[in-house]
Amino acid sequence: MRTARRSESSDMRTDVTRSEVAVVACAELFRDAGEVLASPMGLIPALGAKLARLTFTPDLLLTDGEASLLDADGNVEGWQPFKKVLDVVVPHGKRHVVMGANQIDRFGNQNISAIGAHASPDRQLLGVRGAPGNTVNHRTSYWTPKHSTRVFVDAVDVVSGVGYDNARKAGLAASRFHDVHRVVTNLAVLDFDTPDRSMRVVSVHPGVDVKDVLAATSFPLDTSQATETRLPDAEELRLIREVVDPKATREKEVPA
Repeated sequence: MRTARRSESSDMRTDVTRSEVAVVACAELFRDAGEVLASPMGLIPALGAKLARLTFTPDLLLTDGEASLLDADGNVEGWQPFKKVLDVVVPHGKRHVVMGANQIDRFGNQNISAIGAHASPDRQLLGVRGAPGNTVNHRTSYWTPKHSTRVFVDAVDVVSGVGYDNARKAGLAASRFHDVHRVVTNLAVLDFDTPDRSMRVVSVHPGVDVKDVLAATSFPLDTSQATETRLPDAEELRLIREVVDPKATREKEVPA
């Protein structure tokens, strides 16, 4: 589905795809972040981080996931082995990771480990991996390319990433630096800025109705402050199409 908008620099109308809206929404995750390490897992979050670096967050640190710090074009700017990330960056909060979620609940608990009972799962997934350490040490966001009731569940089968309710139950050691920031999907942007830290709708993407988001979610959502996700401006659209993703791989993850 395409949404037409008028270019800010001319009369020309530009077709903006849902994937391009999602890229901008992921870029917005890093607005005003300063000099922190971005760890965007997945295509759309990676494109968003590059766009943020090229526009409103020039101090953002990008990595190849192993040992090199990169600029938005992929040129090596510095060296930071993964051990240093674990020893220095993660426990001191100088990082913003964007993870995927096979399941996520209303308080931001995330599951990437298994579907079904943990002792005898119906489906084995990635495992808990670094999700607990990420969520209790530094800012964490989530990206899911298909917003559905299978992902947005009443209760996750396994807690991999720690949500607000469980961080609170675990006490200061888990809650002091706990910061689940936002969830970006193919339909909407959501956060946890509510009195009980439950999920709410920040914005729905152009062409999406709030009812579509509610129908694709297994639990109630606060929609009282929901707006429309912003479209890329003319320069952002040029960067997406000509610089960060000239082969339009984004359209395979979030079809137009």
